[in-house]
Amino acid sequence: MANNTLAVPQAKAALDQLKYEVAQELGIQLQAYNGNLTSRDAGSIGGTITKRLVQIAEQQLSGSAGSFRR
Repeated sequence: MANNTLAVPQAKAALDQLKYEVAQELGIQLQAYNGNLTSRDAGSIGGTITKRLVQIAEQQLSGSAGSFRR
């Protein structure tokens, strides 16, 4: 079973917003119930979110002061 507990619970709203932004950019409609979402679409959203979060972390670690790349 997956453990979806957030390390920083205060980040939930920002992560949810990122999820909807990424889905919109990929042309995937998210709804209140996403049980009909294909595995491919869910994987695309999750993979893109992971790439973005890694980019953000890399920029913070390097001391870069700009917006993150998309």
